[in-house]
Amino acid sequence: MDYRVLLFYKYTTIDDPETFSAEHLDFCKDLELKGRILVANEGINGTLSGNKKATDQYMEHMKADERFKDIVFKIDEAEGHTFKKMHVRPRPEIVALDLEEDVNPKQLTGEYLSPKEFKEALLSDDTIVIDARNDYEYDLGHFRGAIRPNITRFRDLPDWIKENKEKFMDKKIVTYCTGGIRCEKFSGFLLKEGFEDVAQLEGGIATYGKDPETKGEYWDGKMYVFDERISVEVNQVEKTVVGKEWFDGTPCERYINCSNPECNRQFIVTEENEAKYLGACSHECASKENNRYVKAHNISDEEKEKRLENFKELV
Repeated sequence: MDYRVLLFYKYTTIDDPETFSAEHLDFCKDLELKGRILVANEGINGTLSGNKKATDQYMEHMKADERFKDIVFKIDEAEGHTFKKMHVRPRPEIVALDLEEDVNPKQLTGEYLSPKEFKEALLSDDTIVIDARNDYEYDLGHFRGAIRPNITRFRDLPDWIKENKEKFMDKKIVTYCTGGIRCEKFSGFLLKEGFEDVAQLEGGIATYGKDPETKGEYWDGKMYVFDERISVEVNQVEKTVVGKEWFDGTPCERYINCSNPECNRQFIVTEENEAKYLGACSHECASKENNRYVKAHNISDEEKEKRLENFKELV
């Protein structure tokens, strides 16, 4: 594999995010990198793809900057680019928690657990493990026994915690996310809310899966990633499938976006059922005139009506 995917973040002060973003975009484009990077006063958060030479140059460039000298890059091998374009955008936060009083992870965050320590915590009866990701990420894969917050956006997690606070208040809390960035703020938020024993998986699932000791053990399913791969394997010890097919509930790990652009819901579906139901999550979405699946496959009006009949089987 001649390409790599880099996942990284760093909480550090960036005085002028707008100027930094514009200059950084030019630099990334010069290296022919593709991906998404967010920049704020509080730091940088990104994932990008490129060939090995370009990604080496990018990492060297970043570490030569005093602000990012100890930045950690999580690296996956890839067959090609996993993004279509390169974006670098200034934002108020590098991960949106939208708190009235923000949390600064450099000042307040939960205890860091190594993959080995996290594995031990997973097996402890005294520990509550909370997934800090969104519900659709959890549904594709998660640590065995982890709690699934009923949220579709990270910024909704604080409200979910407040609604369920009494269930966890006297427990040891351990949290995890994809690469670690969400847990940095989330664990700090938990401490501010009065939770006393809070820890986080350092480096996230991405680090745990590559650790030579843990080898991703006790992870079930796949890890959702925010690029064209959609998902990657984590557990090197045993393979399990926890994802459930949208229409028939059978084991499945294939995510698509609903073919109705106005919906765009991500759901798990087999290729067979994607074709059967016109790539849509519901009859309402499938019947839309601007159905992307219908257009992409040049499906006639007659054939479209025929496949719409398939939804009657679901009633």
